[in-house]
Amino acid sequence: MIRRRFLSLSLLFLLLLPFPALAALKAGAARTVITPQTSIWMAGYAFRNKPSEGKLHDLYARALALEDDQGTKAVFLASDIIGIPAGLAARVSARVEKECGVPRANLMLTCSHTHSGPALRDNLKDMYGMPEEEWQKVIQYMKWLEDKMVEVIQESVRDLKPAKISRGVGTASFTINRRQYNLDSISIGLNPIGPVDEDAPVLKVIDEKGAIKAVVFGYACHNTTLSGYEINGDYAGFAQLDLEEAIPGAVAMFFIGCGADQNPNPRRKIEDAQNHGRELAEAVRQVLSGAMKEVDGPIHAAFSLTDLSLIPAPTREQLQEQLKDSNIHIQRRAKNLLSTLDEKGKIPETYPYPLQVWRLNDFLIVAMGGEVVVDYSLRLKHELGRENAWIVGYANDVCCYIPSLRVLKEGGYESVDSMIYYGFHGPWAPPIEETIVKEVHRLVDAAK
Repeated sequence: MIRRRFLSLSLLFLLLLPFPALAALKAGAARTVITPQTSIWMAGYAFRNKPSEGKLHDLYARALALEDDQGTKAVFLASDIIGIPAGLAARVSARVEKECGVPRANLMLTCSHTHSGPALRDNLKDMYGMPEEEWQKVIQYMKWLEDKMVEVIQESVRDLKPAKISRGVGTASFTINRRQYNLDSISIGLNPIGPVDEDAPVLKVIDEKGAIKAVVFGYACHNTTLSGYEINGDYAGFAQLDLEEAIPGAVAMFFIGCGADQNPNPRRKIEDAQNHGRELAEAVRQVLSGAMKEVDGPIHAAFSLTDLSLIPAPTREQLQEQLKDSNIHIQRRAKNLLSTLDEKGKIPETYPYPLQVWRLNDFLIVAMGGEVVVDYSLRLKHELGRENAWIVGYANDVCCYIPSLRVLKEGGYESVDSMIYYGFHGPWAPPIEETIVKEVHRLVDAAK
């Protein structure tokens, strides 16, 4: 009788103890400077004809590591660069999986797409027309950048500690659709009635002492405010630095959403970039100070490379004709495609396109490769639920522009002309949007 009473009291005592959260998360954050250590050719604009001249502020790679109570880890990398090429993403992910135990699906590599950082992609070499000695600087920088990315990811994993994570969505209004409709064409300009996505999603990480450890935030707008020769992170760079100054000790990391057909407005002046950064940072602060929804585990992830189809490749004769084109960029592309034809016997008509989904309970993050137009964000948030789904663009491989069916039919830079600079022989085939959306839904189901 005494023993039975003792067991009953013991059980009651245990029931009265605070019950540990089954889906508790740990978080770790880190940042490192990735500013080129020498003058270097800059990314994003074909008209630049010389390397960089100084800087407005440093560029950074920042990482947030998460771990659930089952030991599953995931790492989000934010970087102040134009885009992460597929080769660089593959090398970084292979090293991180080996050294940190984070599988490919659980590593999300993103960028701010600043047009005031270093050139990176090898297939855009002809866009820039840089001398060979400048290209060698870019090659060396990319090797150094790879090490810095791996190091900051490792540091974030080593920093894993219990944390409270929450999310919310703010708004900023400086983006504008840039696909300007003319009588006989579509040009890059201002389209005040075109679709935009003004959401500014925010993730807050609180450490064990109650201090903000990290802030992740995004916005669907090109980082093209500035076009000079000083290295900087454009409006996103100013926003991150603003938040880190306002929240001492916190790591603030930006990702760009589906902003391929969106530009900041106004632009070209340094104060424009500063003002946009300040507006975005203030939108984030408002979310941080209000009610936010808790994020918990477990962590589930899914990743795939989906073959997207291009239109049929040109013939050798058609490429030889393009060598005579008045556009130097078309000439250069034709020369490269002829080399591919000679080496491989054919020109590829598909491309392995990366898609990725993270699920943390009812919270979804969908990461899409390439320069994704805003239609995808609006559609996917409608189909997946705006309150629970974040759509990240420019992730894992900035291969080229990713138009929707609407944009593909309308033509213009995002569907046709940009493919010249990225080295593809032609536009995507019309099924592109449905192929991508169908695969996103498959990955959402797989990440359970």
